[in-house]
Amino acid sequence: MPNFENELKKLPQNPGVYLMHDENDTILYVGKAKNLRSRVRSYFRGLNEQSGHFVTGRGPQIDKMVSLISRFEFIMTDSELEALVLENNLIKEYSPRYNTLLKDDKTYPYIKVTLGEEYPRVLFSREMKKDRSRYFGPYASAAAVRESIELINKLYQLRNCNRSLPREIGSGRACLNYHIKQCCAPCQEYVTKEDYASRIRAAVDFLNGSYQATLKDLMQKMTQASENTDFEEAIRYRDLYQSVEKVALRQKVTDTDGEDKDIIAIATAENESVVQVFFIRDGKLIGREHFYMTHTIETVSRQIILDFIKQFYAGTPFIPRELVLPEEIDDIEILEQWLSKKRGSRVYIKIPKIGDKEKMVELATKNAALILSQDKERIKREEGRTIGAVKEIAGWLNLSQIHRLEAFDISNISGFANVGSMVVYEKGKPKRSDYRKFKIKTVSGPDDYACMKEVLTRRLTHGTIEQAELKEKGLEKEFGSFTKFPDLILMDGGKGQVNIALQVLRELKIDIPVCGMVKDDNHRTRGLFYHNEEIPVEKNSEGFKLLTRIQEEAHRFAIEFHRSLRGKAQVKSVLDEIPGIGPARRKALMRHFKSIDEIKAASVETLSALPEIPKAAAEVIYGFFRPG
Repeated sequence: MPNFENELKKLPQNPGVYLMHDENDTILYVGKAKNLRSRVRSYFRGLNEQSGHFVTGRGPQIDKMVSLISRFEFIMTDSELEALVLENNLIKEYSPRYNTLLKDDKTYPYIKVTLGEEYPRVLFSREMKKDRSRYFGPYASAAAVRESIELINKLYQLRNCNRSLPREIGSGRACLNYHIKQCCAPCQEYVTKEDYASRIRAAVDFLNGSYQATLKDLMQKMTQASENTDFEEAIRYRDLYQSVEKVALRQKVTDTDGEDKDIIAIATAENESVVQVFFIRDGKLIGREHFYMTHTIETVSRQIILDFIKQFYAGTPFIPRELVLPEEIDDIEILEQWLSKKRGSRVYIKIPKIGDKEKMVELATKNAALILSQDKERIKREEGRTIGAVKEIAGWLNLSQIHRLEAFDISNISGFANVGSMVVYEKGKPKRSDYRKFKIKTVSGPDDYACMKEVLTRRLTHGTIEQAELKEKGLEKEFGSFTKFPDLILMDGGKGQVNIALQVLRELKIDIPVCGMVKDDNHRTRGLFYHNEEIPVEKNSEGFKLLTRIQEEAHRFAIEFHRSLRGKAQVKSVLDEIPGIGPARRKALMRHFKSIDEIKAASVETLSALPEIPKAAAEVIYGFFRPG
């Protein structure tokens, strides 16, 4: 443990941010402080003579972090508010291991009404700019935003094009939206500027939650259309009425003050935490969202809430007037200053004890706990299918552990286009970035054993060479997919395939366990061939199900590769026979036409329209497919 005494003496008694580094100069933790000297010194009190580590009294997790500190640095700021902003930026940039981190990095959607335009539009937006537009949101669901915009355009027939109006009025024709009654075509002056403005006002009222006027208007139009026996139009108004009713029901009124507020609650279990947020806009609950917080071991809930607020509201453009929390947190005053500065007006953080707000916090807390419970069950099931299944397989084979599995398969048709596949599973899940395809180079006939020998030799030789080269350069930690050898090789077959793999491993002097997946008459795994004996497996077990998935995946991957090569070979062989059609023209034909049948059906004019195909060549191609 380094001696920090001299460095600690240099710390100022000013606000600022401190960064803890390990021996590799990786940032372990970023924190802010009102008094840098006091805060940083608190990490290095109470040296345990037996371990040689400082004991902070904040729990084993922090003590472990302190034991890894090789050096620290600090950045002094003029105020605690500046320190908070800087701390947020540094956490976002470095994602330190010991900081509580917001796992979700989402950009929430808004509905944007472009009131700065003479003929405004209602648009989907992922950002909130300081312009003359009016923004509604943020909303939790992008799909719900798009649905609302579509409904508004149907109701009020507003434009959504990019035409610059009024400058482009009269240029071109009205678009399809006008003909399907989703635009009133201001581009053709089919509506006056005043009428269009009244439609925009109605749309804004609708977005503010005033639905009654729209519902009343739609009911009148539906009744009138029905009386006029215009039943198609009546049905259209009925559908719109039902859509508006559905939206109105979704907008549950939560209080009567009409304020914008976020209700924040938390649920924790062991080392997992979920923060639930209810978004209330104009007094209505418009959505809810949950967020996972990582690195929360031994972190109290009030600290997790504090970290969430700093990280979440640093990244969202909309700040509500109120944040309603389940408990007191540190730095409320400085947080209110920071949020108020971002919002441009006063923001309040409240902790209600009674009343409607307290009930909303309680409801949000119950939701967070439910999400955490459901997620734990899902994770448990998923672990059973993956990690648990791998442990079962390791147990059957008497192996201490299996992390990486590689399975191989060969595909051909009577020796045509021999190919091999390698699929990779880590912790019971497919790692598709490490899959590999092999075009067989040394075997021309239908010899699966020889093909498998070539595939394994190429794969393992390549890995050995790369390992040696990287080791020489001191880059072992940066081994790629081929340089990582598996803990177990799975062969799509029994004794014969296993013996081929063992032969290759002996020749290359590599020691990796090899297991064959023995198949029944229906080409399904019935057992494992390992150490010259067949090991039966329980067919209802997760291990058996995983083996089946791996076998099917290796087979699928090989078949797909074989089909692609076979298809290319067939296309190439036909076009090769056409006189005067070389590689460039053949490639142009294959790029432009989807199949040989399309090329056969093409006229001389269609063929010669390709820049690479002159008319003389087009006539040759046309004549080739129409002999005589």
